[in-house]
Amino acid sequence: MHEPAGRGLGDFLRSRRERLTPETVDLPERRRRRTPGLRREEVAELAGIGIDWYVRLEQGRAGSPSATTIDALAEALRLDATDRDHLRTLARRPPRETFVRETVPDGTRRLVESLGTPAYVTGRRWDVLAWNTAAAELLTDFGRLDPGDRNILVYLLLMPEARRLFGDGWAAQAAHTTAQFRAAHDLWAPDPAFTGLADRLRRGCPEFAAWWERHDVLPAGAGRKTLHHPSEGTLVFEYATFQANEDPALRLTVYSPA
Repeated sequence: MHEPAGRGLGDFLRSRRERLTPETVDLPERRRRRTPGLRREEVAELAGIGIDWYVRLEQGRAGSPSATTIDALAEALRLDATDRDHLRTLARRPPRETFVRETVPDGTRRLVESLGTPAYVTGRRWDVLAWNTAAAELLTDFGRLDPGDRNILVYLLLMPEARRLFGDGWAAQAAHTTAQFRAAHDLWAPDPAFTGLADRLRRGCPEFAAWWERHDVLPAGAGRKTLHHPSEGTLVFEYATFQANEDPALRLTVYSPA
């Protein structure tokens, strides 16, 4: 299951290389390009590493690169702070067991249920593991869904009610959530729990493939959502995400009226 510098790292490097042009990294245009982005040899030159070594990294055939090499690649590819962190995590990721859906401690579940504003708990795969009445009334009653459908990505990308609820903001929200899932997927692939979910989203959501190919990654965080509830009308919420002390894989998301 463990790939020290495997496919996820290689795909991520390629996606960032293809976003750059010689002008953005102050390189002269040497000859006509048939594909977008920098050439592999140009990235290797900018990072100060051998072209053969870089090619093996992109192909997922290299051993674990050193921290110095990763930092040099991050600089060569002009990565921002989020992308740098993701690249470092991919390079040093530890061996993982087969994914098992998390369980929510009773105390955390009672806390969620006691809140008067929408709240829910998700795991590493964005499975919805606990929710309260307010979340069921605002989003959907996850209890009526099959356990395999209790997932933020499944709800948001595959269920028509989510498109109606988010309205004109659906595409931006769906792309944002896809980038958050991509960050976890890269660390767990080729576990079928993650690759299977990605395949299901690709089959069921026409927009997903383009977002996935961009290979954007984002951490969980806070923000604002405008929702168009069928009975309550337009609602604006601010939300924040918290990591559980009992299990860092669990995230508590709480909405509050803006």
